[in-house]
Amino acid sequence: MNTIDEFIFFEKKPEALPLYEAVRDMILSEFENVIVKVSKTQISFSNRHGFAYVWLPSRSKIKERPELYVVLTFGLNRQEKHPRIMESVEPYPGRWTHHDIIQSVDEVDAQIKEWISEAYHFAKTK
Repeated sequence: MNTIDEFIFFEKKPEALPLYEAVRDMILSEFENVIVKVSKTQISFSNRHGFAYVWLPSRSKIKERPELYVVLTFGLNRQEKHPRIMESVEPYPGRWTHHDIIQSVDEVDAQIKEWISEAYHFAKTK
């Protein structure tokens, strides 16, 4: 069930809400003691520390990106090189931030679940 904060977050792009809901529902059904926090620019999922974030793209159209999508960001202790990862950076040694475009609820699949599981467990060890 959505909170009022989640509805407000997607107020300008309500058609992206189902993409977020697919991510959120998967995370909340698979992992314990997850805190969901809605801020102005992102929705974060944390245990001890943040491990996954959903955010909307900027207002301007970016070449070669779909019309409708959300970005799923997650942190790992290693760099994941995969065609679905649009960008990965190492802001701190041994901490890699990855960005994945979710444009269909079907993309919240076993691969995403595997990455989020790894991120969830990595966040618990920080």
